[in-house]
Amino acid sequence: MPTTYHGAIREFITENFLYRADMSVEDGQSLLDSGVMDSTGVLELISFLETTYGISVADNEIIPDNLDSIDRVSAYLGSKLKAA
Repeated sequence: MPTTYHGAIREFITENFLYRADMSVEDGQSLLDSGVMDSTGVLELISFLETTYGISVADNEIIPDNLDSIDRVSAYLGSKLKAA
């Protein structure tokens, strides 16, 4: 289920990683397996989350369960903000 952060995360990924008009990504699609992002892209996403939302992403939180789809990033962000 989309969270209030879903749109901003989708927009960031679309603007920064989908370079061709015919490229798209589904909310539950793996960003790494589909080639949308690589490891450098994950670091850019983390920087966006930390800067935009004032969170800190710990090294042990940089795992696919948290950052490998729009749905997962959105859920992860929601849990981080709720815990803050």
